[in-house]
Amino acid sequence: MNSNEANLDESPATRTIPAPCLGWSLVGQEEESLVLEVLRSQSLFRYYGPDPASPPRMVATLEREFAAMVGTRHALAVTSGTAALQVALGALGVGPGDEVIVPAWSWVSCFTSVVRLGGRPVLAEVDNSLCIAPGEVTRLRTEQTKVVLVVHFQGVAADLDSILAEADRAGIAVLEDCAESPGAYYHGRRVGSMGAMGIFSFQHNKTITSGEGGMVVTNDTRLHERAVRMHDVGQIRAFHAAQFEPSETAFCGDQFRMSELTGAVALAQLRKVDQIRVHCRTMSLRLREQLGGLPGISLRHIPDPDGESGIETYFWLATSELRDAFRQALIDAKIPCEQMTGTYAQYHREYVKSGLSHSPRASPFQADQAWPGPGYRAEDFPRTESLVHRFVVIPVGMKHTLEDMDTIAATVKTIHAKLMIT
Repeated sequence: MNSNEANLDESPATRTIPAPCLGWSLVGQEEESLVLEVLRSQSLFRYYGPDPASPPRMVATLEREFAAMVGTRHALAVTSGTAALQVALGALGVGPGDEVIVPAWSWVSCFTSVVRLGGRPVLAEVDNSLCIAPGEVTRLRTEQTKVVLVVHFQGVAADLDSILAEADRAGIAVLEDCAESPGAYYHGRRVGSMGAMGIFSFQHNKTITSGEGGMVVTNDTRLHERAVRMHDVGQIRAFHAAQFEPSETAFCGDQFRMSELTGAVALAQLRKVDQIRVHCRTMSLRLREQLGGLPGISLRHIPDPDGESGIETYFWLATSELRDAFRQALIDAKIPCEQMTGTYAQYHREYVKSGLSHSPRASPFQADQAWPGPGYRAEDFPRTESLVHRFVVIPVGMKHTLEDMDTIAATVKTIHAKLMIT
């Protein structure tokens, strides 16, 4: 062993590193107070309660404050991030015969929400930001392409300058999936405010949470009306009619209304989103400052470093075998190194490999001669495949301290030396 090597049994991780946790770890007096206010009012449904003179206010307040935070004219609360995707895609008119460009590296709902509406997800490569790669909209667009779903992956905004320009030239709407990045910025603007529409998730593992819940935002009043109809069986209630003059012909919608209890928790959490972002970003910057110069390691590309949320740090190693060894050493040292939310290559999932929907006739892939066909196989995504098997992730949460970051960095350096990475 030379002087640059170290014994992994002598790892500096002698302190216990907390498990990464975000909004749920901050659930406390603020959430309790607002929930109790709802219970005492006996108004659990967002549109009316026992006292006509005092209509429910939690979800309405959440929508108003959320729109102000993101910087959009409208916000609509729904039951989940998946519901938000379906509502937004429906508002944008996605249906049978339409294509939606979706990053291959994303969560199940990004794919299945398109299928549920009868549309065809078209998978796109990601780059080393782990967001959709610039150039993919141009490469993949056809006459049937209606929307590109841009996922701002784990606190980092995609390269929107390039993607918005490509989509604009192609006449394609941009739907920003901000489920994993509430509060993040892109060059001074909050994510969710720059595309035709944006969606957010309040699922338990997200940055802010109400257990389940979601939000749809837009600056376009027509799209907002269509979203309202999509989320409430096609109707426009008096609450919304007082905000805008309905102009859309009624159509069949679904039922994704948020309850007042969910709205109360989500409202309290929303008021903590910048606190979470500032803390996690401070922690991650401390960690990255110590890892950036290590040979053989490349950090994740962040298109706008000043705007990210800092909830996870990614770095790449030369091979998947080296990555596996590095991760095992971190696990042995009791350093958390699992993604905070489930994300994977869509083409490896069973629902893609089968190509099925709830009914064979509802599948957008039913006419394909062979399945999985081109565009839905691992070999069709060399860029994505070259990235997703070689990264190590260090998640960061609200219980972490600067001392924890120093310990993690020292452990990474010890493993790096032991594995003789150059």
